[in-house]
Amino acid sequence: MDEINQLLGNIQRVRSESLCSDATQSTGSKLVLRHRLNQLLTCVDDLDTKDELREKVVKTLDNAFLIFGKRANTPKKGRFRLQMVTWNVATADPPDDVTLLLHLNSPKSPDLYVIGLQEVYSGPLRFVSDVVFNDPWSHLFMSILAPRNYVKVSSIRMQGLLLLFFSKLQHVPFISNIQATYTRTGIFGYWGNKGGVSIRLSFYGHMLCFLNCHLAAHMKYATERVDEFEYIMDTQTFACKKTPRIADHNLVFWFGDLNFRIQDHGMHFVRTCINNQTYNLLWSKDQLIMMKKKEQKLQEFEEGPLDFQPTYKFDLNSDTYDSRLYKTWFGFNGKKRKPAWTDRILWRLRPKDLTSDKQDDNSEVVKKVKELEEDEEYPLRIRQDLYTSNMEFSISDHKPVIGIFTLELRKMNETPLVHLQAEGEWSADIDAMVLYSPLQPFPSSTWDWIGLYKVGFSSLTDYITYTWVKDDEVAFNEEVIQVYVSKEEIPVQGGECVLCYYSNTLRGIIGISEPFKVHESKVANEEGLLHDQINRLDQIVAS
Repeated sequence: MDEINQLLGNIQRVRSESLCSDATQSTGSKLVLRHRLNQLLTCVDDLDTKDELREKVVKTLDNAFLIFGKRANTPKKGRFRLQMVTWNVATADPPDDVTLLLHLNSPKSPDLYVIGLQEVYSGPLRFVSDVVFNDPWSHLFMSILAPRNYVKVSSIRMQGLLLLFFSKLQHVPFISNIQATYTRTGIFGYWGNKGGVSIRLSFYGHMLCFLNCHLAAHMKYATERVDEFEYIMDTQTFACKKTPRIADHNLVFWFGDLNFRIQDHGMHFVRTCINNQTYNLLWSKDQLIMMKKKEQKLQEFEEGPLDFQPTYKFDLNSDTYDSRLYKTWFGFNGKKRKPAWTDRILWRLRPKDLTSDKQDDNSEVVKKVKELEEDEEYPLRIRQDLYTSNMEFSISDHKPVIGIFTLELRKMNETPLVHLQAEGEWSADIDAMVLYSPLQPFPSSTWDWIGLYKVGFSSLTDYITYTWVKDDEVAFNEEVIQVYVSKEEIPVQGGECVLCYYSNTLRGIIGISEPFKVHESKVANEEGLLHDQINRLDQIVAS
């Protein structure tokens, strides 16, 4: 803009002093700016086509239009509310009501829920049944959140460790590259009672990773806990060239029963501080805070102030800290457990640092430069709005911890990759057609499929039926592709449904149709099938 002003001044001096006085009006007003631009265009018309000054003006204007074009096309910033929960449930069955845990009565509903549990009951019979069916905790959260328009996008379980990721339906087409993995750190690294489970994904183009851990217990194992965390960070990998490791993601959340204790202070002092709510007097002896001063990897993570009661250890079904006497070897009484903030939520934004472990590796430097440029063009910011424990739940010797965050980011994509719609009338009496249109180029695959879901579905695997896109294509052109669905796969009883396009390459749903009605089968009614028989038929179709 400075170049334009400079050239404008030169041109105006060629024309007249009166125009120059007009052009020096304040540019703060849109009217004045518009007036000056009109003058500039008049001046350009008056200049000779061979004049050097004309070429400079045209070139400068072209650059200005490019700048304004980029600004006009700059993706809008979005703000998203994320609620995280971590809770060691001590093998207990879920409570009847989790309204307070999920803040369901809050006027601001989250866009995303991330729930990490530890010590979910994993006895042999229960664990086998949980592999086939949803475990009781997953079933509870899905049944409560689905009517509120949330979908379980991903989950992973390793024995007692469970991690669930829920999203509002409107964001699902913008969540891709979903992967989940686990790392055991239990007995000799083979037992899964301790370790970490993680879910990583792209959210509007930003790479996020959620790591739920249950680390080694007991006061004296603080160093071992850090070693386990670093081992998990170093060894967990994902099938993604851009972000193969946890630390490569734009934003990482590390949470769970991290088991760090309050050392040095005696029981009486700790409980006095808790009763007086002078929690800050305990922070300097919190093992995690102490270890952060020494360990570089921990220093990259941030945590809100511990302005809430320590969440461990409580007597069951009470708000009383550990009051039982423990029997040790030879019948001696052991010490009561000292309260501690074992349950934590931390986060890490990818550092904006060009330094590399391999200083002579140009490819690493180039990669980091590209990452920095992307971070500047598509910034991601995070603010913690709440960090607290919830004392209302007493089924475990731990209290749950809740963290609420605001994510502010510039969306890298604002429209779904695919537009879907149901063609014509749908029922189990006639074959049906799906129409879809790619709105942007994407890597299609023979393993892509379109699923039929009931409105209010609870998870990505909760489809009624599906059809392979490539196998069942019947017609296509550059704009619209038609896919066949057999009437035998359409629910007999009908209902309100949606269609979802799943991309195998992008590992996520990339398009969702508007809701449409699947009509009840007239043939089934004419043949006198009762509603319970129809339900059984629908279950057979779904299976």
